[in-house]
Parts: sequence; C-alpha cells; structure tokens
Amino acid sequence: MKKLIKSLIPQRVRAWLGTSIDYRRLSYSQEGEDLILASLFDLQFSKTPGFYVDVGAHHPKLLSNTFVFYMNGWSGINIDAAPGSMLAFQHERPRDINIEAAVGEAGKALTFYEFNQPALNSFCRDRIPTGYFGWTIVRERQLTTATLAHLLEQHLPPGRLIDFMTVDVEGFDLRVLKSNDWARFRPAVVLVEDDEAIQSNRFWDSSICRYMSQQGYNYCCNTLLTTFFVDQEQVESTLRGTRVRPRSS
Repeated sequence: MKKLIKSLIPQRVRAWLGTSIDYRRLSYSQEGEDLILASLFDLQFSKTPGFYVDVGAHHPKLLSNTFVFYMNGWSGINIDAAPGSMLAFQHERPRDINIEAAVGEAGKALTFYEFNQPALNSFCRDRIPTGYFGWTIVRERQLTTATLAHLLEQHLPPGRLIDFMTVDVEGFDLRVLKSNDWARFRPAVVLVEDDEAIQSNRFWDSSICRYMSQQGYNYCCNTLLTTFFVDQEQVESTLRGTRVRPRSS
C-alpha cells in the first residue's frame, strides 16, 4: 500500500517532502569563537577571502578558531611552539603558512612543558594544578622564543593585511601580545584567552584588556574563556552591531 501511495505522488513533490532543512551552524572552536568571528566578518555573505594569524594554533581542526575561515577560502599564518605541531597543518592546511616557533621576548631560552593533553602545552608549569582532571607533564624541552613582530616580518606576505589574530598560549598570552609591533601589524580583531579575566570575571579590566586599550583596541565581547577586542578605526557600526569588512591583499 505504501508503495502504491508513493507511486501516485509526483516525483517533484516526493523530492520536496524528502528534503530536510539543516539549521545547524558548524563550529570547530572551544566555545564557538569562530561563530562570533563569522558574525563580525559577515562570513556568510562576504565574498572577499581575508587573512588571519593564529598563535598557539595547536591543531588544524580541533579547538580551532580559524578552520571555518579556511574552509571559506581564507588563509593565514599558524604558529605553535610544540615540536612537530606543524606536520598536521602542512597536510590539512597547505594554503596556510605554518610555523613551528615559540613566541615571546627575543632570544630568551625557556622551559616548554608538554602535557598528556597537548592543548595545555605551555611555558607556565604551575598553570594547571598537579593531577587536575588527570592532566600531567610528560616532557620538558628548552626552546628559544622569538617576537611575534619578528615572525610576522619574516612570513607575512608583502602588502598583506591581517583581518584577525587569535592568541591562546596557556598563560603566556600577554607576553605574546607585547612582542608584537602594533603600528606595523594591526589586525582589525584580536581574540585572546585571558587567565586573569577568567579568574576575576572582569573581562573589561584585566592586564590584557588594559594593554590592548593602550594599543587602541576596545573591548568587544567575550566567551567564558576568550576576550574579543576591535580596532575602532577598522570596524563599522551597523543596525546588526559591530561588523568588519575583510581587506583583500
């Protein structure tokens, strides 16, 4: 009987009835940071591929604030200190510039702590309490840091402008920010994990927020872990809130 009824329905109608609408919005970030960025840059409607910088990139897809943009034709620079971290990026993100480097003060030798959860790798040994969630240090290495400004000077394509920069280096974030030359390398949007703000729940009044304010950036919004800053000279206010136009090379 079902076959008979189905045969009586025109094929065009059957196809329409069999179509389900998918309302999901795909995120690869830890807390949907990429969806906030997608809204800021009107990623759904913009046809201009932009450029990002990801410091503490960790993995080409897992906990990534940039992979959604890569899938939409964007490209950028991925930086991570963990030895061997860029092998996966070279395979999964060949359009990007992938750099294995520790970012901080120029030429400073530091101990890099590797955890059994690689997302926690850091220069900050005591950031994670011993045994918390079973996380523990499995290896220590000596790495020499380079400034973010130096790495961008070496690897940023000539004339290329940075649309957004994401920084997540497990407690070392302010030192990374201070190593940039904000006059030369000035993203429209900067998002950064801010331990001080997380602990105090004052995202607008942390050391990182005050530092970014000194560089001419305003607090925009935050997730539970990540704070967003915008350069008011590069953003525009619309009826739908703050928006940023990607800048082509």
